[in-house]
Amino acid sequence: MANPRKSMPVVSLLMMALCGVSMAAVYQVGDSAGWTSMGQVDYQDWAASKNFHVGDTLVFNYNNQFHNVKQVAHPGFESCNATSPIATYTNGSDTVALEKLGHFYFICGYPGHCQAGQKIDILVAPATSKPNHAASPSTSSASSLYSSNLPWTWGVLGFFLLGFA
Repeated sequence: MANPRKSMPVVSLLMMALCGVSMAAVYQVGDSAGWTSMGQVDYQDWAASKNFHVGDTLVFNYNNQFHNVKQVAHPGFESCNATSPIATYTNGSDTVALEKLGHFYFICGYPGHCQAGQKIDILVAPATSKPNHAASPSTSSASSLYSSNLPWTWGVLGFFLLGFA
């Protein structure tokens, strides 16, 4: 069996990398209804039911003959004014990466659509950490891999890597 002290840095780095990748989420705006002005989705309720974090992705699916997506500043969002957008999307299946903390405001630039509710305020918040459970001191360097804070797959992955590193 490999020396656990030598394989710990490799295992730790791999677990951190996998954890970072697995934390990102992809959200289809409006779920199955997509980005529409037909009144099928209350986008404010939709956004309020989600927890957005840096690294997440929004997907706007819509008919690009009748809709678009304009990222605007807060005043443009409040007044439904799309004349000075930060970004404009017209593909019909647009992907927007949430790359920083704060509010992201999106509206449809077609006349009357924003006023009809086709607008969304996405709040990207810091990731919350799980509460730290007090652990008793241990002399084994591998014991921290099997913390109750980690899903069982991380423990299995760590065990696998420790055994074969």
